[in-house]
Amino acid sequence: MPPDLDGLGQPDDYEIGNRHYIVADVEPLDVDGVRTLQVGTAIWALAFLLLLPFYGRLHEDGHLWWLWTCAAGFGLGVLGWDHCRRRRNARRAADG
Repeated sequence: MPPDLDGLGQPDDYEIGNRHYIVADVEPLDVDGVRTLQVGTAIWALAFLLLLPFYGRLHEDGHLWWLWTCAAGFGLGVLGWDHCRRRRNARRAADG
C-alpha cells in the first residue's frame, strides 16, 4: 500500500457477496442550502412569469395547473429559503 497521503488515510475495501467496493473516508461538504434555494425559487418565479401570458390557452387546454404549480414552487421555495437562512445564521452564531 502507498504511504498515507495528506493524512487522509486509505480507502476502505469491502467485499459483499461477489462484488468488491472501495469506500473512501470523505468528509461531507458544509453546504447550507441557501444558494440552492435561491436559484430554485428564482427558476419557479421565472417559469410563473413566462407562463402568465398563456393563461387563457392553459385554461382552455386544461393545463392551468402548470401555472399554479409554479406559484406553489415559488411559495415553498421562499419558505425553504427562509428556513435555510435561519439555520445557517444559527449555526454561525453557535460556532462563534
